[in-house]
Amino acid sequence: MKIITTTKLITATLCMAALVGCQGGSNSGGSKSEGKKEGKVLAEVNSGTITTGDFERELKNLPEYLKAMADTPQGRKEMLDTIVIRELILQQASKDGLDKGPEIEEKLQDLRKRLIVESFLKKKVEADSKVSDEDLKKFYEQNKDKFKAGEQIKASHILVKTEAEAKDIAAKLKSGGNFEELAKKSSVDSSAAKGGDLGWFGKGSMVPAFEKAALALKEGQISDVVKSDFGFHIIKLTGKRAAGIRPLEEVKDQIKAAIMPTKQQEIFQKIKDELKKTAKISIKEDVLNTIGGNKEEPKADAKKPAEAAKPAAPEKK
Repeated sequence: MKIITTTKLITATLCMAALVGCQGGSNSGGSKSEGKKEGKVLAEVNSGTITTGDFERELKNLPEYLKAMADTPQGRKEMLDTIVIRELILQQASKDGLDKGPEIEEKLQDLRKRLIVESFLKKKVEADSKVSDEDLKKFYEQNKDKFKAGEQIKASHILVKTEAEAKDIAAKLKSGGNFEELAKKSSVDSSAAKGGDLGWFGKGSMVPAFEKAALALKEGQISDVVKSDFGFHIIKLTGKRAAGIRPLEEVKDQIKAAIMPTKQQEIFQKIKDELKKTAKISIKEDVLNTIGGNKEEPKADAKKPAEAAKPAAPEKK
């Protein structure tokens, strides 16, 4: 299953992102120099605390593709556990005296510069790199072949670890329970944040057991419990569409993602040109050439080839 098969990888990536930290929300070794922390205490770690404010700050700074994963019951547990581990590492590093020193200060200064540059560019580039409806339409008309697709279906699912859990949820659905709400509450898949929605997909995109059950459903119908290598699913078919070229409205986000990098690169180049235009810059090429291992080769002496071309003097007899 294309989306579901990535769950373990995304979880591992989520944990790594939380471990390294995205602006450091925890107490960083229980330092008392920090101001009052926001939110309720979520965890106590020796002398330090992790609050809901810390957690939400970490969540906010995660890449977009990881936010949905973190916003599930399992994802929240994984992320909090990793933040706790990071807090323990910070506390131990503080005890070992590894939180201070010239090397740390130097790296903090470098990090500060990078964050300032990143913030500046993000503000400038995002403000100017807008993709208009005309841009979208033009790209669509010129690249219609890229939007051909075979027969597709759209489905949502609830994924749980045990058959007993799945049967309990199935019973709630038969009693009138809301599928989307139950998915958000109980599903362990990253799609839980979207009510279990997996979007549109064609044949071969999902694991066989899931695909077979989904294709057998009528639009709006909910399956019985379906077992796969990932756990136990309850599937709801939410749409069907025939093969053909997808309409513009359905592929706008896809087109925007294709256009945006070029647009942003153009804006970035414009920013560089404008900054240089009003600046006084002097590049010391001779100094630049002394840096690194690949130093510039010295220019050949112009006289030597001429000397080499001279006829040899006749030998004295």
